[in-house]
Amino acid sequence: AHIDCMYVVGITGENFTFPVQIDQKIVEPVWKKNKDIVAEWEEQNKPTYFDPLRNRSVLMENGSLTIFNLEKDDAGTYMLQYWDSVKDHYLDFELDVLDSLPEPNITCSISGDELLLNCTARFQGSLTYAWKLSNKPHSYENQELFIPQKHVGTTTKATCIIKFSQTERSSGISLIQCLP
Repeated sequence: AHIDCMYVVGITGENFTFPVQIDQKIVEPVWKKNKDIVAEWEEQNKPTYFDPLRNRSVLMENGSLTIFNLEKDDAGTYMLQYWDSVKDHYLDFELDVLDSLPEPNITCSISGDELLLNCTARFQGSLTYAWKLSNKPHSYENQELFIPQKHVGTTTKATCIIKFSQTERSSGISLIQCLP
C-alpha cells in the first residue's frame, strides 16, 4: 500500500536530498521517477544510476537519494521502493523545482526619528528573511527593520539574507546613504 505523496521543493542549481526517514535496515532500495528506474542498489553491488540522474546523484544506505545541481527537468513524481526483509515498502514524493533565488532588494526610508529598511525578493516560494547589522552581533528575523537614527554610524552596514530550502542569498547597504 502506498502512503500519501509528500510534496517537496528544491531550487535550480542546489543539491537536493529527499527527506527519507526509515528506522530499520533496508535492502535493495530502488528509486523511480515517473515509473522509470533512476537509481537502484542491488545486494552486494554498488548503486547503479540511470539517466537523467547518472553522474549527478548519490543513493545512501538508508535509502535517501541526493540529486546534485538540480534542474527544472528533475521535477516529477519519485518513488522509493525498498524491502525490510518482511515486505516491500513504498515512499512517494512529488518534487517541484523552482527558479534560483534572486538577490534581495533593499529599500530605506525615514519614519519619524527611525530608519525603516525593507527587504524584498520576487520568488514563487515563501522566503525566510533575516537582517544582520555590522554593529550588532545578533540577527533580526523579519522582512522590515526599524533602526533609531541615533544608532546609525557612518560605517554601519545592514545585510538582508533571504533563505529558501537549502539556499541563501544576501544584499547589503551602507546605512549612511539612507539618511537625508
